[in-house]
Amino acid sequence: MNGDNPLNSGRVWAVGALCRAVTDALESRFNPVAVRGEISGFSRAVSGHCYFSLKDATGQIRCAMFKRSAGLLDFSPKDGELVEVRGRLGVYEARGDLQLIVESMQKAGQGALFEQFLRLKAKLEAEGLFDPVRKRGLPVMPRSIGVVTSLGAAAWHDVVTALQRRAPHIPVILSPAAVQGAGAASSLVGALLKLYAHIEKGFHGVDVILLVRGGGSMEDLWSFNDEQLARTIAASPVPIVCGVGHETDFTMADFVADVRAPTPTAAAEMASQPLQVWRDALGLMRDQLDSAVHRHLDRHAQRVDTLSTRLGRPSSRMAEHRLMLNRLAQQLQFSRTHAVREHRQALLRWAQQLPQAVNHDVGGRRERLARAQLRLDLLDPRLVLQRGYAWLTQENGQALTSVQNIHLGQPLMATLADGQVPLNVAGQPLKT
Repeated sequence: MNGDNPLNSGRVWAVGALCRAVTDALESRFNPVAVRGEISGFSRAVSGHCYFSLKDATGQIRCAMFKRSAGLLDFSPKDGELVEVRGRLGVYEARGDLQLIVESMQKAGQGALFEQFLRLKAKLEAEGLFDPVRKRGLPVMPRSIGVVTSLGAAAWHDVVTALQRRAPHIPVILSPAAVQGAGAASSLVGALLKLYAHIEKGFHGVDVILLVRGGGSMEDLWSFNDEQLARTIAASPVPIVCGVGHETDFTMADFVADVRAPTPTAAAEMASQPLQVWRDALGLMRDQLDSAVHRHLDRHAQRVDTLSTRLGRPSSRMAEHRLMLNRLAQQLQFSRTHAVREHRQALLRWAQQLPQAVNHDVGGRRERLARAQLRLDLLDPRLVLQRGYAWLTQENGQALTSVQNIHLGQPLMATLADGQVPLNVAGQPLKT
């Protein structure tokens, strides 16, 4: 029996010959073959050939579908779709890989991952997490940009390169996280929460966050379909741009984020205006300011010209004013001479009339003064005090005019005709 096994016959195989022998064995044993599985890592080359894997819960196999067969498809295969294919098993000799050459393909329903994706999408959409109303616009001039991705990922290099080219003045704050494999979703959540904490404390001035990762299969990007990650994105205090995978890749993070970018580079470009744009804007503002200043100066220059025309030549105006001043000086001299003469005559008349007027006025004033003295004497309260009356005042000197203002034991001052007597109220005042 052992003699029938080529490996036990002492023969040494060339690698290519062994691959062809295995291919022949597969051809005789299995081909043609029909396989049912879920598409993963689907890509279409420039040549038109398609490459992908078929997988299920227990295994996967590499597949190739050449342009002639791919051109007969009536749908566009996508990652996560469950399909049935027919083809031939063989070995790709260049790599020594088992390969299924697909000759036809048809849909067999949605794959398990894709069905899970659709269920979560429907749940979050019903809660309003995808509502355009809650989406925020990106800041025109962010103080700094936060980035959540893997430090060693190509996406980080793409973002830094794009920002350095477009806006080297904007600081970039990296919050590193795993972007693939077990624990990647929780790592992404932790990185976002760390950035949120910095934002709430006012550190770094982060005004927008980029959540980025390069392309890959649906399984590679699956951490971005995590429910907790989606809710964390929705709770961001600043706008989030999600640039995960290639333009055809969609994850739950894309639907929840404020802005979806087709690639990490595009995410960086969306979050930053090129430095040249701001230079051009400053140049435009400078030109507008210069124009406004020149217009303002031109208007004032025109006004000066108008006023100059109204004023005429200064020498002519000075001659006119000199003549006017001479006329006014002559009038002033005449008026002064005439006024002095009139005042001198009036003073002579007043000097003649003054003694008589003074005597008459003094007599009248003496008579009025005597009458006023008589009336004043009649009003002197001391005349009343001499008739036995007294003038009562409180301690503050205010006169008492009513018993309403007197109380038992109150100190009073009685003013008589020849002096004052201090008093105390000994009894309850009686009203008349």
